[in-house]
Amino acid sequence: MQHSPAFQALCEAIRTGIQEIEVSELAEALALPGALLLDVREDHEWAMGRLPKAQHLGRGIIERDIEKKVPDKDTPLYLYCGGGYRSALAAHNLQLMGYSKVHSVAGGIKAWIAKGLPLHTQ
Repeated sequence: MQHSPAFQALCEAIRTGIQEIEVSELAEALALPGALLLDVREDHEWAMGRLPKAQHLGRGIIERDIEKKVPDKDTPLYLYCGGGYRSALAAHNLQLMGYSKVHSVAGGIKAWIAKGLPLHTQ
């Protein structure tokens, strides 16, 4: 999907204030005690396949529901989407809400697939 220039500019501006993690670093990061991998894509994207051990909390509801799902704001959170844009926006907002260990997966699920890593579909 080709994103609009304004959307891309917004995401690039936000990236300077968030932490990103490469797909190659994700397995080690998820080994941290309590670390969570959150898929922020839409429901239909989630149904087509997701990263192993991911939990779904879509971009449209994450800010509304995160405190119920993850009350400890020091929990290491790793967010991904299709290409790293929506997860960057979600990471930014979660930081504004007081979450201190939020990371966006650079390149999202597309980067995961490009490395030939497995997806879960059930």
